[in-house]
Amino acid sequence: MKITGWETFLVAPRWLFLRVDTDEGVSGWGEPIVEGRAEAVRAVVDTFFEYLIGKDPRRIERHWQVLTKSGFYRGGPIMSSAVAGIDQALWDIAGRALGVPVYQLLGGAVREKARMYTWVHGDTPESLAADAREKVSQGFTAVKVNLTEAAAPLPSAADFAAWAERMWALRQAVGERVDIAVDIHGRFSTAASLVMLPLLEPMRPMFVEEPVLPEHSGNLRRIVASTSIPIATGERLFSRREFAEVLAAGIAVAQPDLSHAGGISEVRRIAAAAETFDVALAPHCPLGPIALAASLQVDFAAPNFLIQEQSLGIGYTDDDNRLLGYLKDPSVFAMADGCIARPTAPGLGIEINEEVVKEAAAAGHAWRPPIWQHADGSYAEW
Repeated sequence: MKITGWETFLVAPRWLFLRVDTDEGVSGWGEPIVEGRAEAVRAVVDTFFEYLIGKDPRRIERHWQVLTKSGFYRGGPIMSSAVAGIDQALWDIAGRALGVPVYQLLGGAVREKARMYTWVHGDTPESLAADAREKVSQGFTAVKVNLTEAAAPLPSAADFAAWAERMWALRQAVGERVDIAVDIHGRFSTAASLVMLPLLEPMRPMFVEEPVLPEHSGNLRRIVASTSIPIATGERLFSRREFAEVLAAGIAVAQPDLSHAGGISEVRRIAAAAETFDVALAPHCPLGPIALAASLQVDFAAPNFLIQEQSLGIGYTDDDNRLLGYLKDPSVFAMADGCIARPTAPGLGIEINEEVVKEAAAAGHAWRPPIWQHADGSYAEW
């Protein structure tokens, strides 16, 4: 079997899909994307196929090693995401060629269902509580929230009180049986997180995510030691080497992204490394159906899997059906009691509706992340 071609598709709301073709008629799909920088990732993907054309797609580890190391300059989100999407597609081909799900090639499934969470939104405690009750009525047993807008390096006492009030409203709305995760999104300084976390402790969050920016990961040890709340991070870390520091710092939940952190090949290694530190796996995935399918393949094979993010209800598009609309059979992502059942189809377990994808790609997109500023006009973390 040899790789004969590839095609990328820039599709709304902010995604990039990749199809890899072979001379035996087996094709695989991947999702190489950095949100807001899709065009740059696409260019690197095209460059990588100068090497891949004519190669056996089943030599996945060989190709991963070459693509990540042969350019002399290594790493970074653009290159790692390009590799990630290609890696997903090669695993998809391998599974399809053998007629088995990818998780079977990773040692087999260790569970029968994967727990999912969704996002809740609102500008006030009341609107957040109402949205949370709606999501729970849909069957979710866990939700995640951004409690804050742009946060000053040292927020005011009123700001801290308002954010804590929002969390308290959420806890009262859903009770003790529903988990609430909090995503700070790197908006806080280390000092601000040290103030905020004790205020959240009485509401018992499932975890608090990205209490500091990844460039300040050296401060995570102080943050972990200061609170009883489990700390999560990792969506902006791209290799097991970058995870080494945060695992040693004592985080509780590792959140690699299957479309950023080197694909299935690297994330399964990150998951194994996390397991040695008694750290759970919760892959980051505010992305499309291919990234979610790839994440689930790792989830079903990883003993330390905790919970999976997905983009339905995330709020980046008014049309949540886009996630399912790119699939021939959306029922593969059907949820019951907040969980997705173990997929059984070969490869990544999904069938892409290529006609819909091509129609969307004809329109394309130019999504960019918002640019926030503080009241004084200076840049604020989104």
